[in-house]
Amino acid sequence: MRRVLTGITTTGTPHLGNYVGAIRPAIAASRRDGVESFFFLADYHALIKASDPDRIARSTLEIAASWLALGLDPKRVHFYRQSDIPEIPELTWLLTCVTAKGLLNRAHAYKAAVDQNLAAGEDADAGITAGLYQYPVLMAADILLFRAHEVPVGRDQVQHIEIARDIAQRFNHLYGAEHFVLPEASVEEHVAVLPGLDGRKMSKSYDNTIPLWLDAKALRKAVLGIVTNSQGPGEPKDPDDSHLFQIYRAFATPEETQAMREAYAAGIAWGEAKERLSALIDRELAAPRERYQALVANPREIELTLEEGAARVRQIARPFIRELRRAVGLRALGQVGSTGAAAVAAPKPAGGKRAAFKTFRERDGRFHFRLVDADGESLAVSVGFASPAEARAAQDALLATPAEQRRRDAIIGAPCAGGVRVELMLAADRPVAFSDALPDADAARACFERIEAALAEIATAAAP
Repeated sequence: MRRVLTGITTTGTPHLGNYVGAIRPAIAASRRDGVESFFFLADYHALIKASDPDRIARSTLEIAASWLALGLDPKRVHFYRQSDIPEIPELTWLLTCVTAKGLLNRAHAYKAAVDQNLAAGEDADAGITAGLYQYPVLMAADILLFRAHEVPVGRDQVQHIEIARDIAQRFNHLYGAEHFVLPEASVEEHVAVLPGLDGRKMSKSYDNTIPLWLDAKALRKAVLGIVTNSQGPGEPKDPDDSHLFQIYRAFATPEETQAMREAYAAGIAWGEAKERLSALIDRELAAPRERYQALVANPREIELTLEEGAARVRQIARPFIRELRRAVGLRALGQVGSTGAAAVAAPKPAGGKRAAFKTFRERDGRFHFRLVDADGESLAVSVGFASPAEARAAQDALLATPAEQRRRDAIIGAPCAGGVRVELMLAADRPVAFSDALPDADAARACFERIEAALAEIATAAAP
C-alpha cells in the first residue's frame, strides 16, 4: 500500500475555493485502490499562525465537520487530530537534534519574515517565534512518523518536503539503518483555482471568498455579488474571459458546461447566468450542508471519530517510536547492543516488574499462555494446550530456541482478520503463539522486536 498523507491547518472556515481546489480532489483520491490515506487536523501548526484559543477550537470543529460532511470516510482512511498523537512532538525533538540550523535558515517562511523585518528597518528576528522557525521540523515529524510515501502539496510547500527528506536521510545515516521512508512531494499541475468575487484567486487574503456553508439564500446573494463586465442581455459573451463561467465549470457536468457556453454565445444576461450558477452550487452542496449542520450541532460525534482515528494511528506510531528511541540510545539501563533491536534486559531488582508468561484457561478447557512485557502489555497469545504442563513445556521450548532461529522461523506480517500479525514458531511448521492484528508490516516488525526483547528478559532472569 502506498501511503499518502495530507495535513489540514485548523485556522479559518473553508470556502468554495478550498473545496474545489483541495477538499474535493483529496477525498476522491482517498478512494483509490492501493492507497492508504492519512488526513490530520494540524492544530499544532495552527498555533504558529493564530493565538486566539477560541478561534483554534472553533476552526477545528468546523474543518473536521466539513471534511466528514463532504464524504471523507473515517473507516477507509486515517482521520485524526495532530495534538492527539504524543509521538509527533517526541519525534519532532528527535529530529530537531539531527537537523542543521542552516537548513532551517533557508526555509522560505522564515526567510520571508526576516526579509520583511530588514526592509522595515527592524532586527532580523523581530517578532519571529521559534515555532515559525521550527515549523519544517514539525512538518517532517508529521510525515516521517507514518512513513508516508507521498504528500500532496502546493508548489509553495515543496521545500518542506525536501527538508523532511534531508532530515530523514541525516537520521538514517547517523543511526545506521533505513528507519525513515523518504517522502515525495506530489504537486498537482492542474489544480482548479477558483476565482473570487472580484476575479482574482479566491483567497481570504483578498477578502473575496464565498464561504462553503452558506444557506441557499445567502449563497444566492453572494453569487449575485460577483463582478462582471458591462455587456448587456443579448450581447454575445466570451466564456473563456469570464470568471463567472470558470466557477460554473467547476460545478457543472460536461453537458451543462457546453450548454452554458452556447448560452454565453447567445447573449445570456449576467443576472440569469448568476442565478444558474447559484442553483448549480446549491445542488452540489445542499445535502452535505445538512450533514455539516448536524455534525456541528453534535461535536461529540466528531470527537469520537477523531479519538478512534487517533487510536488507530497510534498503533502504528507507538512501536515505531519505541524503535527510534532504542536507535538513539533512549533505552532501559539493562539493555545492551548498538541498536537495541534485540536487546537483552538484565534481571530487575526483587519486586520489580519484568516481562513474563501468564498462563490461563479458556472456556473450552484448553490452556494458553500470554507473553506480556514489563508494563503488562500483551505481545502474543499461544495456541491451546491440553494441560498447564504442556503450556509450560512450550514456553520452555520457545525460550530454549536460539534467538537467530526464532527470527528465522517467525512469520512477521502474516495476513489475518483486521490486518497482519506475528506468528511465533517451534520449528518451521509448528505455530505456537500469535500477536494481535496489526495495521501493517512495519508494525509487525516492531512488534516482533518487542517480543524478542521480552523473551530475552525472561531468559536472562531465569538463568542461574
